[in-house]
Amino acid sequence: MKPKPAVSVVVPTYRRPDLLKRCLNALLKQTLAADAYEIIVCDDGPSAAAREVCRDAAAIARPGLVIHYLEIRATQGPAGARNQGWRHASAPVIAFTDDDTLPDPAWLEAGLNALSPEFAAVTGSIIMPLPARPSDIELDAAGLTRAEFVTANCFIRRHVLEALGGFDERFSMAWREDSDLHFSLLEGAYRIARAPEALVVHPLRPMPFAAGIGMQKKVMFDVLLYLKHPALYRERIRPAPPWLYLFISGLVLAAVIALLAGQLLLALGLALGWLVATLAFFTWRLRRSAATLRNVAELLLTSACIPLLSVYWRLAGVRRFGVALP
Repeated sequence: MKPKPAVSVVVPTYRRPDLLKRCLNALLKQTLAADAYEIIVCDDGPSAAAREVCRDAAAIARPGLVIHYLEIRATQGPAGARNQGWRHASAPVIAFTDDDTLPDPAWLEAGLNALSPEFAAVTGSIIMPLPARPSDIELDAAGLTRAEFVTANCFIRRHVLEALGGFDERFSMAWREDSDLHFSLLEGAYRIARAPEALVVHPLRPMPFAAGIGMQKKVMFDVLLYLKHPALYRERIRPAPPWLYLFISGLVLAAVIALLAGQLLLALGLALGWLVATLAFFTWRLRRSAATLRNVAELLLTSACIPLLSVYWRLAGVRRFGVALP
């Protein structure tokens, strides 16, 4: 009988066969022995293209390395995809990364070496190369490199995942599901090792104009995270409610009420207050990012929209999950 691998690599993917191919090519070049790991691709939007990428990767893999392709249909989102992946795994250790990463050749070896018996999990390092003059949204994306624990680069013992119930599948978008698992580990008194040499490169992806507007929907899951882990959320995510966003949104609401009540001067004053606060928000964001025409235009639009949308989606999260505003 073939011995079980030491680690199972779980890679959720969703309609990005080009990125998946790049990630699998990096995983094929691991310094770990070929029969010491397996790769499990969890396709959250099952497609012939992703299946073909996995088949092509398996054809050039070293003897002993197995690549599994799973069609994920029962759930939606990376949390559910990862759950099906690790439950399908045969190794006692699960390594998580994403389809848009480039694991270093020594990634698996370094992560396993750091997972000594006293530790339940290991978190590695993420590098996200930035241009010389990064835009605001690129700087925001680079915050991933400073995160304590991310599923783009972590190793967890299977029995610990079983004890915790895996990922909470209510996190149906790629947001805060890794923080939820991290906080569950901390609250369960599980020890987490740090392995800087377990390296994953996370290249920037081209983003559509004003992508930050659509991304505000993810804020709903801050509400769920706060519901589950209020103390750790305040300690490690957001120490206080988003007062600036609430203030700006309050000005807009008050201006609309004043206008409907026929108080034109009051409405004008409140609208002027909104403009001043929004310009201050815009200026703060511009000072830390590139003064390119695209970035300036993007910041003007998103600075006007983000505070209102952030509050809206927080309220939507409160309605959905039933908890105070985080």
